[in-house]
Amino acid sequence: TAVAVHPDPESALNAAIELARQKLDEAPAKDRPTAQQYLDQLQQRRQTHLPLLKNLAEMARRGVRLQLPLVNREIPLVADTWAKPELGSGCVKITPAHDPNDYEVGLRCHLAMINILNPDGTLNENAGKYRGMSIQAARKAVCQDLEDQGLVVQVEDREIDLAHSDRSKTPIEPYLADQWFVKMDRLAQQAMDAVQDGRVRILPARYAKGYLDWLGEKRDWPVGRQLWWGHQIPIWTKCLSDAKTARSEVDRLNALPEAKQGRIQAALEEPATVHVCVKDDADQQEAVLEKLGYERQQDVLDTWFSSALWPHSTLGWPEKTPELSYFYPTSTLITSRDIITLWVARMVLMGLNNVGQVPFKDVYIHPKILDGYGETMSKSKGNGVDPIDVIDKFGPDSLRFGLAWLATETQDVRMPVQYECPHCQALINQTHQNRELAVVECPKCQGSFATQWASAEQLAKHPRGPVVSERFENARNFCNKLWNAARFVMMHLEGFQPQKLSIEELPLEDRWILSRLSTTTQAVTQSLQEYQYAEAARSVYDFAWDEFCSYYVEMAKPRLQDPARRAATQQVLIHTLDNLLRLLHPVIPYITEAIWQQLAMFGKQRCLDGATHSCKWLMPSQWPTAQFSHQDRGIETQFARFVSVITVLREVRSSQNIPPKEEINFTVTCDSATADLLKPMESFFLALAKANCQGLGTGLKEPEVPASAAVDGMQVTVDLGKFIDIPAEIARNEKLVDNLSKQIKGKQSKLSNDSFVQRAPADVVEKERQSLQELEQQLAGVTTALVKLRATCR
Repeated sequence: TAVAVHPDPESALNAAIELARQKLDEAPAKDRPTAQQYLDQLQQRRQTHLPLLKNLAEMARRGVRLQLPLVNREIPLVADTWAKPELGSGCVKITPAHDPNDYEVGLRCHLAMINILNPDGTLNENAGKYRGMSIQAARKAVCQDLEDQGLVVQVEDREIDLAHSDRSKTPIEPYLADQWFVKMDRLAQQAMDAVQDGRVRILPARYAKGYLDWLGEKRDWPVGRQLWWGHQIPIWTKCLSDAKTARSEVDRLNALPEAKQGRIQAALEEPATVHVCVKDDADQQEAVLEKLGYERQQDVLDTWFSSALWPHSTLGWPEKTPELSYFYPTSTLITSRDIITLWVARMVLMGLNNVGQVPFKDVYIHPKILDGYGETMSKSKGNGVDPIDVIDKFGPDSLRFGLAWLATETQDVRMPVQYECPHCQALINQTHQNRELAVVECPKCQGSFATQWASAEQLAKHPRGPVVSERFENARNFCNKLWNAARFVMMHLEGFQPQKLSIEELPLEDRWILSRLSTTTQAVTQSLQEYQYAEAARSVYDFAWDEFCSYYVEMAKPRLQDPARRAATQQVLIHTLDNLLRLLHPVIPYITEAIWQQLAMFGKQRCLDGATHSCKWLMPSQWPTAQFSHQDRGIETQFARFVSVITVLREVRSSQNIPPKEEINFTVTCDSATADLLKPMESFFLALAKANCQGLGTGLKEPEVPASAAVDGMQVTVDLGKFIDIPAEIARNEKLVDNLSKQIKGKQSKLSNDSFVQRAPADVVEKERQSLQELEQQLAGVTTALVKLRATCR
């Protein structure tokens, strides 16, 4: 126990004042009075506290000791930076045995570690007259005694970080006790080397820093635990009469044949305690030791010590088994960031120490799934989604694909949790209040249902309400889309005969989908190799839904009715579906396997290269490889322009409530190169958007009632003459002009800020400039259309 004062209180107080001044300058108007008040208080402390603190710092350097009231014990006055001259008295009481920060101060200042607690939480003999009191009662008594003796000068309210037990929610009281430790300097360095030299990769790479920083401290690892369960520490102990006898006993034991065989090892703890570590299967030695008066340690090993042995202990180690030779090391560990130091680092150091090899090559750190309030999902909180309920509602493939879709590298995932009413199937948002209820009433149908907290009696009265999340609905829709697309393909494979096709002779749309398939295969493969599961899921989703289903399948429909073009179309369809199933199988295993079984009815030669499939099941079949000869960047660019125009046409049709069967006329103002790309697509505009292209290029005549939109450097204009509600369209365009003007003003303000232009990366600044240019083009088009609409009204 001691009192600490800052070694240089003047510099520390000046630094605190400077920081407070900076915060005042940056504070918004509503926070400035509070910030100013705090700054004034700090400046006042120069007169009220600083002289005394400087005097105390000098006293600490001279080794002055203080009298501790109530127990009348002398304690040292020490100088340490843990004392904050801007807080309270400027000094701080140090109790090394009962606070982690004070423990560090105690080590730095060589203080005595005085424990005043018994294991049951009462105060021991070091607490003087407070001995036997509970911690709470003793604190009240100490405060009262200080008041009675006139020793309390001032009382302040202060927020402090106070650790609480996750289960009991009660404060954790640090307690200093003798424990078993593992010496970490050599072990930690080996584990650090494994990451630094690339034998172990941690992905995303930013998590390697926490791993290295923690191991770099090389603190010895306390592995003893006072619990009822766990691996009992294999050490037998005996206290002998004197140090000489104890040393002789250690020498005698270590000279035994069993010690030379590595079955036992003895060590001395000063002054006269002998510890003997016994190998797990040395039963005879254990019996001998117990006859000699040795007692086994009652402590058990830290759970993470036992868990660190898992990669090799499950394979027969320490014996050299075939399983250990074949399966160790494994390739990949997938885990959460909060156990990188607790588990990952310790598995690496244990593997290197025990087996001589790292336990795995890659460590993938996945994001944590949080509830809608940003809290970690937990059974004890009752705020977790039940995977079985998700499977029952959305299907196992939707659960798997949905999780892959959410597994981004950059941040944790928030997943709003909902109860599903078993009476009316309404989704009820889970809140902090209703998640703790045993029975919840549905606000829609007023029916009651049970939650996980319900008793057996309540479950007998009320049906259980599933716990789900609507975040999986998109995945279910995608699975349905895939199933329906596969059904369409197989319904049109009658008479299919495998054939080799020349890519160069295929129509434009075939070459496009094959190019996109190859590009997507390359992207998905690379993403999976880099553990970017969300990116892989999004790439294959975009290809399957937006390109294969929404465009190519629609383009293929008229060709399937044409006998001259049917065979080639069938071949491209089945080839694309076959490869798509392989790409999707890791994230949608059940549906893809079911489709694969049905696809087998159409033969084993389904790909363009004529290769024969020998796998009955999809799971062990070969992963698709990107066919670079199929890739054509020019065609992909051509279709990207086409899709942009189609998107605008569909948006205009939707915004103007034009019936799907009504044909619309449109023009595209663009440069000659873009016009050449879009010219071959004119028939597809009619087939996919019920739209007649009236002109491509420059100098086009605009209709009297246009709807225009700028996209990818093109101006798409739709003739609304026979569909438009002119006053409503004027109002819509006026609102759009206002919105675009605000966006342009914001971009201009950003780009006129020298700080942004100079400090932001060049690509970010260029992206902002391009965005501004596109907005200005849109505004020009909408303004022109608005002028024409107003002229029409006259």
